[in-house]
Amino acid sequence: MLRFNMMHKLKRRRQGFRSDADGSTAVEFAIVAPLFLTIMFSIFEVGWFYFANSVVDASVGDMARLVKTGQVQGWDGTDEEKYDDLYDRVCKIVKSFGGCENRLTLEVDTFDTFSDLAANNTPPTCADAPPEDLAALPFDPGEELQIIRVRVCYIYTTLNPAIGVNLAEPGTNQRRIISTMIFRNEPYELNNREED
Repeated sequence: MLRFNMMHKLKRRRQGFRSDADGSTAVEFAIVAPLFLTIMFSIFEVGWFYFANSVVDASVGDMARLVKTGQVQGWDGTDEEKYDDLYDRVCKIVKSFGGCENRLTLEVDTFDTFSDLAANNTPPTCADAPPEDLAALPFDPGEELQIIRVRVCYIYTTLNPAIGVNLAEPGTNQRRIISTMIFRNEPYELNNREED
């Protein structure tokens, strides 16, 4: 009889525990919250990365316009000073993503024909390249009607490397944003002569 009463009490407690809803919301939140936060951080990370990518693209467009219209070629100073000025202009736009020091490189290169451009398959040089590659970055804004390739490489630091979508390259918490524009310089010298 004692054993029956004890078993009956245990059975009632188990049934009571099963029907008790206290704390069920906390348990559900503990199960759902990590997934929800992971998705939320992933959406934010991808959105911020695409925003950074579009800002780098816009800065390359602005820089390319200065080269294409002959403004860079008309600036006073050496090619190194012109490069530094263009670098500073791009840096002002992209520095909100973590600065430019050891993150930003730009290349301006000239080609005689589109075939020459197609044959040149050198990858962009980023700021994490060896020093000898960084010292040899091309800067030649060219003359009127020449084919120009403008490339910018920005090393973007990811926001949430451990949570959600990991956009970083393996072994780092960074990703390269590379933007390229190819165009033919305008006949800017001819336009300047007509205005005189």
